[in-house]
Amino acid sequence: MNMINSYNTQFIAVVIPSYKVTKHILGVISAIGPEVSRIYIVDDKCPDESGNYVEAHCTDSRVIVIRHEQNLGVGGAVMSGYRQAIKDGAEVIVKVDGDGQMDPALIPNFVGPILAGEADYTKGNRFFDLEEIRSMPPVRIFGNAALSLLTKLSSGYWDLFDPTNGYTAIHADVASHLPFDKISKRYFFETDMLFRLNILRAVAVDVPMDASYGEEVSNLKISKIVGEFLIKHLRNFSKRIFYNYYLRDISLASIELPIGIFMFLAGGIFGGWHWAISAKEGLATSAGTVMLSALPILMGLQLILAFLAYDIATVPTRPKHKKFLNRKILKKNND
Repeated sequence: MNMINSYNTQFIAVVIPSYKVTKHILGVISAIGPEVSRIYIVDDKCPDESGNYVEAHCTDSRVIVIRHEQNLGVGGAVMSGYRQAIKDGAEVIVKVDGDGQMDPALIPNFVGPILAGEADYTKGNRFFDLEEIRSMPPVRIFGNAALSLLTKLSSGYWDLFDPTNGYTAIHADVASHLPFDKISKRYFFETDMLFRLNILRAVAVDVPMDASYGEEVSNLKISKIVGEFLIKHLRNFSKRIFYNYYLRDISLASIELPIGIFMFLAGGIFGGWHWAISAKEGLATSAGTVMLSALPILMGLQLILAFLAYDIATVPTRPKHKKFLNRKILKKNND
């Protein structure tokens, strides 16, 4: 708590999307410490009328209820909270789920790196402590590992893990530059956030945390979102590569990737075509033909790996909110 006390003049806000969490939400609110100035409960057209429930049973003066006329999903709820927090002048905005899985006592751990100027965005990672992983359902472990690999490719944050972790914090100046209307509003929300942050070249870091799994029931059905997630990951990967390597800047990696893909595919197609002919005619493929196929494949693979190495080495390391702050100061002075 010492780090937060040293920044006691900062306006820290917490956003809690609320949908079918009336059984847990009062406990979550009561556990939020005095370092937080405002708590936004976003009633996402909850069938349990959680907004009314909080207003009727919660006496915390920091709580403000925001209501949606239609259900927008967790992403839509968080964006509504972000908008209101930014409007009210928040410095850092923390997102906590209302189902009790996230310990509000960890809020200083998420806010600290941002207030210290070390990060623009922080997110939880439940995989730091290997002993604690044993409490996680095996299906979630496998799912997170697969999603983490896809997210590294599509977002460009190769040093992050546990991408679907919803315990996050963001500097308000960075949040204000996000395209709220374009960010995925449902289960792809956390992953899409990372993609958008990379486009801004914001610094994102993991915060170690434990997770508790009680009697709450997830609304996420893996079988229904696998195809959707794959398509969206491919879309974000393509956009990120185009924006960062061809639209904003041109580097050696910009050349390595297309040449590598072309050579890899050309070698594979050439080799497959000659293999089919040899198999049909019952003749052995000559050594020269094999080499003409293998060399482009190997060289193409090498170029693709070189591109990936460059991409990994260019993960954002300079917090963006400092630049935004400097611009605001210069604009204020000019006015």
